[in-house]
Amino acid sequence: MGRWAPSSNRAQGDVSRVEAPVTLRGYLLCVFAAFGGILFGYDSGYISGVLAMSYFKQEFGHANSTDDNAYNGYMYATWQKSLITSILSCGTFFGALFAGSLADWIGRRTTIIAGCFVFSAGVILQVASTTVALLVPGRLIAGIGVGFVSAIIILYMSEVAPKAVRGAIVSGYQFFITIGLLLASVVDQGTHSRMDTSSYRIPMAIQWVWALVLGTGLFLLPESPRYHVKNDHLEKAAEALSILRGQPVDSTYIKDELAELVANYQYEMNNMQSSWIDCFRGGWKPSGNFRRVMLGIAMQMMQQWTGVNFIFYYGTTFFQQVGLKNAFVISMITTAVNVASTPISFWTVEKLGRRALLIYGAIGMLVCEFIIAIVGTADAGSQAANYCLIIFTCFYIFFFASTWGPAAWVVIGEIFPLPIRAKGVALSTASNWLWNFVIGEITPYMVDSDEGNLKSKVFFVWGATCTLCVFFAYFFVPETKGLSLEQVDRMLEETTPRTSASWVPHDTFADESTRHAIGVMANKAALTTRAEHHEEKV
Repeated sequence: MGRWAPSSNRAQGDVSRVEAPVTLRGYLLCVFAAFGGILFGYDSGYISGVLAMSYFKQEFGHANSTDDNAYNGYMYATWQKSLITSILSCGTFFGALFAGSLADWIGRRTTIIAGCFVFSAGVILQVASTTVALLVPGRLIAGIGVGFVSAIIILYMSEVAPKAVRGAIVSGYQFFITIGLLLASVVDQGTHSRMDTSSYRIPMAIQWVWALVLGTGLFLLPESPRYHVKNDHLEKAAEALSILRGQPVDSTYIKDELAELVANYQYEMNNMQSSWIDCFRGGWKPSGNFRRVMLGIAMQMMQQWTGVNFIFYYGTTFFQQVGLKNAFVISMITTAVNVASTPISFWTVEKLGRRALLIYGAIGMLVCEFIIAIVGTADAGSQAANYCLIIFTCFYIFFFASTWGPAAWVVIGEIFPLPIRAKGVALSTASNWLWNFVIGEITPYMVDSDEGNLKSKVFFVWGATCTLCVFFAYFFVPETKGLSLEQVDRMLEETTPRTSASWVPHDTFADESTRHAIGVMANKAALTTRAEHHEEKV
């Protein structure tokens, strides 16, 4: 494997099944799908700056406001601020759930492309809006599209990525989310002083660019081979694996990997079906579907409970409320820290593992949050408290971006068996957006001056929830690094979360008859492909 690939160091044991070496071409094919994170991040992040723009307050607000942050007496109400921000998450919740069934019906790749079209329709409404009454439906429809993309991108990347670098590739999704957040902050900084509709319409319109790039680019990528296996299209699965692994269709690597996918799927289908109700069967035993679904749902809930989206959704307005100057610049700095910190996870998620990152990342965050809360409460409004807020917010974001940000997405893409994988990832992603919505809805009431007015004391809340994240990761999250998705199934059957890191693969699902059948099919597919190429040349 090339030195550029941050591969897992997990012991593989005496297992006859092999997977093709990671090639740069195959690696980059998988990485491109992570571009969907820009769409997610930008759409989530631009609203923070737009809400703080003077012209936006004048255009969308009400006259004679007594709010300290009003512009010429114009300001929107707290409930409008809350609704504008949180309605995106409401749309993504339902979009993610619907995408779970759609991805099993029309395919992973096609579902993501469909999400880009839905998202574009929402962007059109947002750009056209001059009132909250049109902006909110635009954000809702865009949210449905983001729900499609955010749920199925994780599923797609997890299914196409080689096991040795799967964590790093899925972490790339979080990295692109951070880039999207940074780009949103930069664009907001560049347009916030304009005193016409371009101040908010330019940030809104740029969203469409990311949907265009993602939707167009996915036409060049193959469908997930595991989706083809699920639909008994084995020749298509072999062709997709060939493209992704950079190997001929009839190579030993492709035959062996495909045989394992087929055998594992047959094994799983003997024990379960693929309906929504099957997601909640199996009880609380380690390999039960119900336990896995609850783990995925809780994982995404806890990621939101870290409180980081408070900074990215309301950071600019919050910094204004606590008296910091240059709130737009400070928000841009925090998003830059987010971008710079995330690539660290490309290596640590494979070398240290998912479980360790989640435990130690939560500890780092809770320390920062309690320091901000204590200093901000004891010496409120002072220069020292303001410096403390800025510095430890950056450290807090560093810990999130290098641990919980990417690792939570990695884990939900790995823990589900193929028959319910699309629906399991959809339920987990919907949980993320449900709690995203809840936090986006309640936070203004916690911190606005005419409501809870907690100011820095709000970090006591996030510190307490991050403490819960530590216990959750320690007692419930298994270690999945360095294993194929099929090996994760076996590991979950044989271990507990606290013993999972020491588990080593010891056998395969595929037997000789399965390998022989797949080998015959792959050889026929290769002959057909060569014949087609020959006809094209003639």
